[in-house]
Amino acid sequence: MVERALRVPVDRGELIATLFNDGAAGAPVVAIHGITANHRSWVGLAEQLDAPILAVDLRGRGGSRSLPPPYTLVQHADDVGAAIAHAQLPPAVVVGHSMGAFVATRLAERHPGQVAATVLVDGGLPLPPPPPGVTVTLEQALGPVVDRLRMTFPDRAAYRDFYRQHPALGPYWNPQIEAYVDYDLVEVDGQLRPSPNLEAVATNFAELDGSGGYAEALEQIASPRVLLTCPRGLFDETPGLYSGEWLAHWRARLPDLAVAEVPDTNHFTIVFGPQVRAVADAVRSLTAGGDGLG
Repeated sequence: MVERALRVPVDRGELIATLFNDGAAGAPVVAIHGITANHRSWVGLAEQLDAPILAVDLRGRGGSRSLPPPYTLVQHADDVGAAIAHAQLPPAVVVGHSMGAFVATRLAERHPGQVAATVLVDGGLPLPPPPPGVTVTLEQALGPVVDRLRMTFPDRAAYRDFYRQHPALGPYWNPQIEAYVDYDLVEVDGQLRPSPNLEAVATNFAELDGSGGYAEALEQIASPRVLLTCPRGLFDETPGLYSGEWLAHWRARLPDLAVAEVPDTNHFTIVFGPQVRAVADAVRSLTAGGDGLG
């Protein structure tokens, strides 16, 4: 697989990105990772498609860790838009996983000329509100993936061992997950730390309820879009991120949204396991003019 590293000028710094399958003949894809992830989460998708795939490290994560705030969804969308322009891509199918699906939506809202269609991978719909009087913290919602951001590790082997304890990743460990985890560990002030900036993660977590005009933006998108959901959640638990009732609520508000559940997946294995082919199939269908569900 041919990869081309990119350094994209953005507000107050450079965004790090990779163009996978550089020179491939297929219609271009732009891939946006989740809230504490990095662009290497898309290697599996790149292996499935004969198409150029632009994947970025969002501001405050991965190689873009040092970029300063704001870390908002709107800023991420503008950063990704700058990366698309830098790579000189025509309108692309934009694939977003988890929080990346929210960024994909903001991108389609703010830069519609760059977006041919979107694939929302277990994300993009506002999270359901907690019961009255209940507050869900960042740590409660994300568990080990946010706990690690306050930790240091002596080496990559120790970081892999930490990740192997994650209930939604450890049992499904594979070379792609291992390479992704290795990339995520960076040196900061002489210590090895996970790359995501905790301030950036907290900023985006607060936006996942649809506030700040996001829900309204979701209803304004005109380009085709598909939502792929997982039957299991962030801890490999059931039900997954979105209940049937919550999906029904949003399908009524978004009648153009095509929705399909990808069997035998959790919130992470849909991009890190063989089931990523369902994401690739959705992309192929959209580039062929279909509804993204084959």
